[in-house]
Amino acid sequence: MADDEYSAADITVLDFTDHVRRCPGMYFRVGPRSPEFATSVLCRVLSSALHPDTRLAPDHTLRVDVGISGDLAFAVTDDHAGQMDRQGRPRLGFHDSLLGADRWMTAAAAALARRAVVEVWRDGRGFRQALTALRPDSAPVRFEPPAGSGTRVAVELDPEYFGREAAIGDDLGSLDLHGPYCVEPGGPGHIVIRDARSGRSPTEWRYG
Repeated sequence: MADDEYSAADITVLDFTDHVRRCPGMYFRVGPRSPEFATSVLCRVLSSALHPDTRLAPDHTLRVDVGISGDLAFAVTDDHAGQMDRQGRPRLGFHDSLLGADRWMTAAAAALARRAVVEVWRDGRGFRQALTALRPDSAPVRFEPPAGSGTRVAVELDPEYFGREAAIGDDLGSLDLHGPYCVEPGGPGHIVIRDARSGRSPTEWRYG
């Protein structure tokens, strides 16, 4: 066989989680060597909330609350529950988790997490699932949900992957959540970020 020939034995097929962890720059624009890595992960998750998959919602329509509780810990809550099956249960996505292709950027962040907890609720029915690197610890379980509908994803990014000194930046007032290709007019959607790491009243930023 010539040196430049290859066969199927030379091809490695990666699942979504492995691909994210091997090629994070394809999802978050930077990688573990960048001091902005953790901030970029959060920024990309929030950008996808303002510009969600069309199967989830139109651009600029989700109302999103973000809480930062630690240097590598944040939770994102929005007012949309996503797709349900005929029995009113959430459709499962990557690795049979509550995160599917319509929330692929959030799923990519969860792939880099030591732990993530996903909650989905609608019509008085709530489902919760804990994940490790996006892979479920168990099947979704029922919980008593708040009113309305929504999704909450709490993420603890993996310090072994990010590095012990890694942290989400403390100045989150100038994130680029729209990028050069956002052409849709503004809508009712917004993002409110609250950083509670200081131990005092949370610092707050708003984006529309």
